[in-house]
Amino acid sequence: MAKRHRRPSAQPATSCLRPASPRTLPRARMQSELLGTAGYGRSGSSALQIARASAQHPDTVLDLIEDAGSWLRTKATDQWEKPWPTHSARDARVFRGLQNGKTWIVWDEDRPAATVTIATAHNPAVWSEQPCTCDLTERAVYVHRLITARTYAGGGLGAELIDWAGLRVRRKNRARWIRIDVWSTNTGLHEYYMSKGFRPCGTCADPDYPSGALFEKPGAGLSSRPRSTETSVGSQFTEPFANMEKPPSSTSLPSDLSF
Repeated sequence: MAKRHRRPSAQPATSCLRPASPRTLPRARMQSELLGTAGYGRSGSSALQIARASAQHPDTVLDLIEDAGSWLRTKATDQWEKPWPTHSARDARVFRGLQNGKTWIVWDEDRPAATVTIATAHNPAVWSEQPCTCDLTERAVYVHRLITARTYAGGGLGAELIDWAGLRVRRKNRARWIRIDVWSTNTGLHEYYMSKGFRPCGTCADPDYPSGALFEKPGAGLSSRPRSTETSVGSQFTEPFANMEKPPSSTSLPSDLSF
């Protein structure tokens, strides 16, 4: 396997922060919410917790990406065969998401179960008026780097994260749409998103961009009842997600991976 470039050269060396429990981290570093209910976590009694990541979490996110890439290479897809367009450029995108406060990590005690990066502004290099067919003037949440660790795959955690992102941004920014760019050649993944209420809305204008299949779904399809309440020290779900057994490792095409 090619040697992974952990950090862009301009970045100072940082260590991966793997908390004993997300609740023990300094409040300034993490805004946490409960995600899931008994039966999903390792202990069988604790809920998963989602927390905003920081610049101290690059290794956590990169490890999830590398593990997902290794698994994908065993499947009938060319998704993530190599970082796009280079290792350093891929890692720089990860750093920007961390530094800008757009990346979140789902923790099962001290184990990262999933990650997602969300934005409220579209990337014009990917989402342009043509050949994209959606209305880019309408507010939306853009979902990036949605990855579930293989141990937690197959139980709906990826779908829960998509809806969590849509609900969160709808409350804060009145977003009407959830949008995601999907690996162009992974038709199994396209079908998965369509089964979750997404519809195709064109393609990226750059034919060389590998994640150029564009999808959106209306936020109106999500529950209108608030699922979390904000406080000065963070936010916490007032209603738990549906009980879900911790699933076995998935052997199907990826159901919760995006570029």
